Amino acid sequence: MSKHYDVIIIGSGAGGGTLARHLAPSGKSILILERGDWLPREAGNWDPAVVFEDNRYITPDTWYDREGKPFQPQVHYFVGGATKMYGAALYRLRERDFQEVQHYDGISPAWPIQYEELEPYYGKAEAMYFVHGERGTDPTEPPASGPYPYPPVSSEPRIEQIFQDMKDAGYKPFPAPCAIQLNEANMAYSNCIRCRTCDGYPCLVHAKSDAEVCAVRPAVEFDNVTLQRNAHVSKLETDASGKTVTTVHAEVDGEPQTFKSDIVVVSCGAANSAKLLLMSANDKHPNGLANGSDQVGRNYMYHNSQAVLAFSLEPNPTFFQKTLALNDFYFGMEGFDYPVGNIQMMGKSQGPMYRAQSPILTAPLPMQGLQDIAMHAVDFWLTTEDLPDPDNRVTVDKQGKMTLSYTPNNQVPRQKLYDKLKSMLGSIGMHPDHLIPHHYYMKTDIPIAGCAHQAGTCRFGTDPKSSVLDTNNKAHELDNLYVVDTSFFCSIGAVNPSLTAIANAMRVGDHLMERMG
Repeated sequence: MSKHYDVIIIGSGAGGGTLARHLAPSGKSILILERGDWLPREAGNWDPAVVFEDNRYITPDTWYDREGKPFQPQVHYFVGGATKMYGAALYRLRERDFQEVQHYDGISPAWPIQYEELEPYYGKAEAMYFVHGERGTDPTEPPASGPYPYPPVSSEPRIEQIFQDMKDAGYKPFPAPCAIQLNEANMAYSNCIRCRTCDGYPCLVHAKSDAEVCAVRPAVEFDNVTLQRNAHVSKLETDASGKTVTTVHAEVDGEPQTFKSDIVVVSCGAANSAKLLLMSANDKHPNGLANGSDQVGRNYMYHNSQAVLAFSLEPNPTFFQKTLALNDFYFGMEGFDYPVGNIQMMGKSQGPMYRAQSPILTAPLPMQGLQDIAMHAVDFWLTTEDLPDPDNRVTVDKQGKMTLSYTPNNQVPRQKLYDKLKSMLGSIGMHPDHLIPHHYYMKTDIPIAGCAHQAGTCRFGTDPKSSVLDTNNKAHELDNLYVVDTSFFCSIGAVNPSLTAIANAMRVGDHLMERMG
């Protein structure tokens, strides 16, 4: 007979991995089921050709768009989940992001909890993930009960000059909150060498604060925590009443296995968590587990993001570029009273990335020529809020074929943010006429394939008719099923969602410890 666990956590990313670490000291028996394996530590981790041309770390899965066209989603199945490849930019949502906000294209709905309830957990999350930052310089910054655990990462000379030029032009840039482990005597790790390969790459030396390094590895040091890798969960089975999940069905290294526990926590990523619940339909839940509201899979969001290249009039030999951000236009700008969004730096682009993006266009150029272009490139990441739409959704057929139907919205403020950055170029030492869109997700000509920052498919709320989860992230219709990835988001704001997922996992962890005694 297989072991019965107190808690099974499906997925080891920002939500699931953090929850396992938070619960580990409780002594409760915890099983983490991770679809992937350890991400291999190899020279290719830092090779842009391997990462962006070869797409070595991206799943070979096939998803389908609303027209039935297949695409390869840019998702990663490893211990640590999506955080293995994220840019380690850990922002708090603003206070107003938890409230109802009028946008150009509609309403961003209020959350059932407010910022104040999550604030203590934001602080704990920043400590667990070694976040470097500075309070008091972001004009939209929400209140915090304490300083960042570590000082901001210093900018290299070219970025520091952009920082000063922005200030001189009347803007209010601030140090981006970076989750990396620098050479500081009081830190558990001191491996970061501030290389170019952070944003979009795995970290070979485990200096990036991802969920594997900061959560899963510390969790499995406890005897009561077990990690089962290469475990692809396919279905959740309930008892006859349909009120309790009793069995988790999975394939482990290709062989079917079942697992049992008192509490089951789903954290597979917004699209895959919805898929798992839909694939777990039974007589009591004919439309999918926890889906009496018909909300599972709906309201898929993933940000209106733009990666753009500006060209510096002087060389930009920066290695670690993600040290500057700007929120001056987060809630609007002169002449436009609706929220616009966030501007931040992204990882430094390199020649092989251009080759991967446009192989025909760049074919006549030698790699050295592309590297020369990269030497003058300054890379920005622009984020505008994507509004929840019930028709933007994940659906699954009986064979497990997943369709991601998505129509972009809120595009006017997205363009406003692009135009605003372009208008700033001359004042920050850039060529004023060149701001070029850059396909950050290589070999991708379908926008939804990016899948970064996905959220919203199992929103939480107080009304079971309009939400999937209650305010503790427990499914309204089941006594022991929780979801702790970004599926629970009611809205997505305009900053990276990872820190909110991490903080909320800790909040849910406290609820579970109280529940389990």
